[in-house]
Amino acid sequence: MTDLKDALARDISARSESLEAHLIAIRRDIHAHPELGFDTIRTASLVERELVRLGLQPKTGVGRTGVMVDIVGDQPGKTILLRADMDALPIHEQTGLPFSSTYPGKMHACGHDIHTATLLGVAAILPHYRAQLKGTVRLIFQPAEETPDSGAEAMIADGAAEGVDLAITLHNKPELAAGEIGLTRGASTASSDEFDVVVHGKSTHAARPHMGTDPIIAAVSLVSQLQTIISRELDPANSAVLTIGHIHGGTTHNIISDSCLIQGTVRAKSPEARAHIETAFKRICAGVALSLNTRIDVNYQRGVPPLMNDDALIDALEAILSHQFGKPIIGKPSASFGAEDFSLFTERAPGCQIHIGSGAPGRDDHLHNSDYQPDERSIHAGTQALARLAIDLLS
Repeated sequence: MTDLKDALARDISARSESLEAHLIAIRRDIHAHPELGFDTIRTASLVERELVRLGLQPKTGVGRTGVMVDIVGDQPGKTILLRADMDALPIHEQTGLPFSSTYPGKMHACGHDIHTATLLGVAAILPHYRAQLKGTVRLIFQPAEETPDSGAEAMIADGAAEGVDLAITLHNKPELAAGEIGLTRGASTASSDEFDVVVHGKSTHAARPHMGTDPIIAAVSLVSQLQTIISRELDPANSAVLTIGHIHGGTTHNIISDSCLIQGTVRAKSPEARAHIETAFKRICAGVALSLNTRIDVNYQRGVPPLMNDDALIDALEAILSHQFGKPIIGKPSASFGAEDFSLFTERAPGCQIHIGSGAPGRDDHLHNSDYQPDERSIHAGTQALARLAIDLLS
């Protein structure tokens, strides 16, 4: 059995290596033509053409501009979903690369061009192993991961998650050297919720504060007390982040205003912490309103949930990917409080996010940066990883 697995590792690696130059060319084409949100029309058309060239039958217009294709094994079984996101960011590129963005103010600064090219590599490899597959591999190319209007939600509404037993995505990670594989135990990303709070008072002259009710004083108290949810109500080992991003009240020096606006975001890495924060947030707002004789309106908007990696799936992937890459791949906790709408898929089926190292030698890159230059060798590693786990999980 070990010899057979070694042979499979070599075969997948060789197939991926033979595709590498073609996939890098695709990545550079996508990189030069970044598209935002749901406007991934050119990218989706490129993906469709490539899948058709491979003899597959993709479905387009899923979730408005998403692309989906099923690779069906010769035997019945489970369905595994693999996702790549396609959209770019509203950032003006500063890399100076020969394939830099040709669209001012738009850039693939999060590596979704890498993800799309990688999943196209998986689409090229998996049909060679249909005889071994007991079930179906569903590949989805998703728009609008970077926007509040979620592409994952739109694709799910169009049936992308129907019948799915496992859901897996990948993300390039410049903190890891190119080719390294990272698995995460627990939450891979945090939830992302937003709030708009309006503190209502009663305006008056600044020299006669007793004739009005000061909403700014109440807002200051509220901001201070809200931070105690994190510092005094949550287990430090299961922490979260509450950030006030905008506060505005009043119009000039000598008038106590009628109202004060507070806006911010909450990030949590467990459903329990997320629920506790929301309850405590509303409780504190009500308490401040009562104690300072104001009226406080709260609009607390839930965004995407935390992406919770399934423990049993991580156990399986540790073994599978360690064998493919010939070295231990160990799942570790994540420190990231970023958000990811793939969590809408992992709410519906056990799943996880895999990190593929994209750090280039001699560079200190970070995502969402105008000079981000991921190492393109990550495409080869990611293609191997996704292809191998799909084959083993369905064999």
